[in-house]
Amino acid sequence: MRMRSTESIGDRGERPEEVGIAAPSLADGGDLWRIARDSESLDLNSPYSYLIWCRDFSGTSLVARAANGTPVAFLTGYIRPDRPDTYFVWQIAVDRAYRGHGLGGRLLDAITDRVVPGRGITTVETTVTPDNTASDRLFTSYARRRRAPLHRCGLLSNDLFPDKEHQPEILYRIGPMAAGSGAQEPPCPPRSPA
Repeated sequence: MRMRSTESIGDRGERPEEVGIAAPSLADGGDLWRIARDSESLDLNSPYSYLIWCRDFSGTSLVARAANGTPVAFLTGYIRPDRPDTYFVWQIAVDRAYRGHGLGGRLLDAITDRVVPGRGITTVETTVTPDNTASDRLFTSYARRRRAPLHRCGLLSNDLFPDKEHQPEILYRIGPMAAGSGAQEPPCPPRSPA
């Protein structure tokens, strides 16, 4: 996520707090694809995948809407099937005109407040490439706000990607989110044998 902007929310006559946050609907899939495409930093999935994501993972994802209802940012994520105490952030993207106002952090806080309570989730994970300083700042700030430890370790080396040009993906593991939450996976789990 690169946080560059030539226009701010104020240029559109909206204040950051006027942006509403809710679960995505199937009809939002095309807008999520557009926001991801225009981010110039995310790995772009097919339009189909964003549509299906909005159908199958709407309960663990969020969309931010401008006052006119247009999606301007999103967060997609899921609860890991093999680790039901772990929420994985798949993608966060903010429309260029809405960057620089903390909307990514608001989405992270909102998903934590909506998904984590009552589900036994103690850990939030994501991956970040080494050159993505905006995402590093976003998740470091999030861990600080949540008063949770942040561990970074290698997860996906570039030789695992078919194009071999892809940067490695560093696992960011944030948690435990609450004290006394039981057994935890090690901060940096051992890599599975190839």
